[in-house]
Amino acid sequence: MAYIYPDAKALGAALVLFAAPCNATPICPEQISEHSISLANVAASWRTFVASPLYLHSVAPTDGPPERYGQLKGKQFKTGQDAWTDTYDLHGPFPDGKWLQCSYGMLNEIVLSKRLDDSITSCTIKGKKGDKAGQNVFSVECR
Repeated sequence: MAYIYPDAKALGAALVLFAAPCNATPICPEQISEHSISLANVAASWRTFVASPLYLHSVAPTDGPPERYGQLKGKQFKTGQDAWTDTYDLHGPFPDGKWLQCSYGMLNEIVLSKRLDDSITSCTIKGKKGDKAGQNVFSVECR
């Protein structure tokens, strides 16, 4: 089992990858704490400050790890004014694995990804608007 953890102080906890497959559907953290976000290589005369956490904004399976940008197209169904369900068919070849991507911030500025078990053939992601600006709340079921 191989884990890759970036130095949180140097990289601002921008990306955490778990290279070993996950047998159960992972659960995305609801937020990334403002205390775990930092900036590196900022000009010497500047001071950084992060005022609030970044909230979970989107969840989706991907073809391969996040650096491949293997976004998959799901089928979306509106289930209410501020709710939806996305379904993803994950049959077929995925040479670099199937991954679940959790994106944070209104523009998906930070991504956490976890590899899914190769035997998973579908994911259903139910989402709804959260209470905070840019926040969405999700339930994920992969089979």
